[in-house]
Amino acid sequence: MHCNRPHTAPHLASKSPFQIWAFAGRSCGDGWAFLHKVLSGAAVAMGLLLAGVSGQAHAVSSNDAASATHSSAKVSLSSVATADTTATRILVVGDSISAEYGIKRGTGWVTLLAQRLAKQGIAASVINASISGDTTAGGRTRLASLLRRHKPGLVVIELGANDALRGLPLNVTQANLSAMVNMSQASGAKVLLLGMQVPPNYGQRYTDEFAKVFEDTARNMGVALVPFFLANVADAADAPRLFQGDRIHPNELGQPIMLDNMWPALIRELAR
Repeated sequence: MHCNRPHTAPHLASKSPFQIWAFAGRSCGDGWAFLHKVLSGAAVAMGLLLAGVSGQAHAVSSNDAASATHSSAKVSLSSVATADTTATRILVVGDSISAEYGIKRGTGWVTLLAQRLAKQGIAASVINASISGDTTAGGRTRLASLLRRHKPGLVVIELGANDALRGLPLNVTQANLSAMVNMSQASGAKVLLLGMQVPPNYGQRYTDEFAKVFEDTARNMGVALVPFFLANVADAADAPRLFQGDRIHPNELGQPIMLDNMWPALIRELAR
C-alpha cells in the first residue's frame, strides 16, 4: 500500500484506532475509501436481503431492549425467500462499518441484528444496502431508488465517517444527512441515525463540530440518534483487540457491541 503523501506516523502498530483514523485521513486524503480500494478492490453489493422473519410480532418496549442478549440464532437462506411481506422492513444504508468489510460473511452487526430480531420474535426483515467507502453524498444519491424498491418502515443511516476522512465540509455532510432523512420520512419511513465521531487528533473544535452534525440533524429533523455508534469499541481501553489488523475496521468481536449500541433506539422506533 502506498500513498501520494509522505508518511508522518511510521509506528502505527502502537497507535489507538482513533489515532489510526486520523492518520488515514491526513496521509491519504480519502481515508477509508483509499484503504478499501487498496485492500479489497471491490465494494459490497447493495440491496442484500439478510433475513426475513415471519410470524406475529409481539409488543416491543424498552424493557425488551434492556433484557436483550447476543443471539446465536441462525438465519437460514430459506427465510430470505419466505419473508413475511407484512413485516417491518428495516433498510440499513451505511459504509464499510455496516458492509462486513474484512470479516467473515454473516458475522457483521447487521446480520446479528436480523438474528436477534428473529430470536425476539419480532416480525421484521433487514435489508443491508451498505457499500464500503460510501459517503453521505453517495447515500443521498442512491436512497430514492432504495426506498422505491424496498418500501422500508425504518431506515437506519450509518454514514459520515468517510466524509470526515476526506475532509468534506461539515455543512455538506449535514445537508446530505438531512436530505436522506427528508426522503425517508416522505416515503413514510421512520429514521434512526447512527452518529460517528472523529479522533481528537483532528483538533477538539473539529471533533466537537463533527459530532454536532449528527446531533443537530437528529434534533432538527425529529429523528432518533445513537450519538456514537462505535462507543465501547473505538474508545475502549482494549480497543486494539476489537479491531482488524488495519486498526480501522472493527473485527468480529466488535460487532455485537455495535449492535448493542443501536438496539435500544431501534426497539423504541419499532414500538412507535
